[in-house]
Formats: sequence, C-alpha cells, structure tokens
Amino acid sequence: MNRYLTAPLLTAALAMTFSTASLAGPREDLLAHYASAARAADPAFKAFSAERGKTLHTQTFTGGKPATPSCTSCHGTNPRAAGKNATGKVIDAVAVSATPTRYTDSAKVEKWFKRNCTEVLGRECSATEKGDWLSFVLSQ
Repeated sequence: MNRYLTAPLLTAALAMTFSTASLAGPREDLLAHYASAARAADPAFKAFSAERGKTLHTQTFTGGKPATPSCTSCHGTNPRAAGKNATGKVIDAVAVSATPTRYTDSAKVEKWFKRNCTEVLGRECSATEKGDWLSFVLSQ
C-alpha cells in the first residue's frame, strides 16, 4: 500500500471507531456492564433476552415481601402504563417509550434494582436478570 495513503486511512479508521463508540449511551453502557458481569458469572452466557425479562417481570416469587410477590405488584402488567406502590404513590411507566428519561443514571438504576429485587425476589438480581429485564422494558 502506498505509504502516503496509510496515515490518512489509519486516521479515518480511528476516527470512525471512536465516533461509533461515542454513540453508545447510558443504557447501552449499562447493558454492556451487565453482559460483562453475566459472562464472568457464566461463560456460557450468550445474550440478554427480552422474553426472559418479560417472564421475570410477570412471574410470582415467594422469597420477597408478601405484599410484593412480583414486579407487577407495583409496576402493573403493562410496562407502558404508570404503576402504584403500596402507599398509592404513582410510579412512572417502566417502558422507555413512555418514560424516555428512564435508565440513564446507572447509580439510580442500581439503587432501584437492589431495592426492588430484594423486595420481590428476596435477593439481589443477577446481572443476567438485570440485563434481561432491561432488554424487556427497552423493547416496549
């Protein structure tokens, strides 16, 4: 290859690489973080599943608080609709299509996963469960 073309081509390739990486947003970063953690926990992990996330959202559990046996206890069955907590406080819809600002602050996402998973499942959610659930609500 012509050495005079090598530097401009390399520069263009690097620029495209870094500009593509900067297109990833906070939600994609969260999913990438959870995917990395899921692979560390289970080398057979392939990808998140919105279908598994939907099952997690609607499934009834017995390990958590009796008043919150499922995510739907507060968030309802329709992710695009607002929910209500036990005291009657309205909770914004979990679907990004209905609440576009959701899942952009990783600290807030982690705070709510920790609280809600403990109340519903009786334990913290795994990285795979978090990624599956996020995949579900991001697809709604």
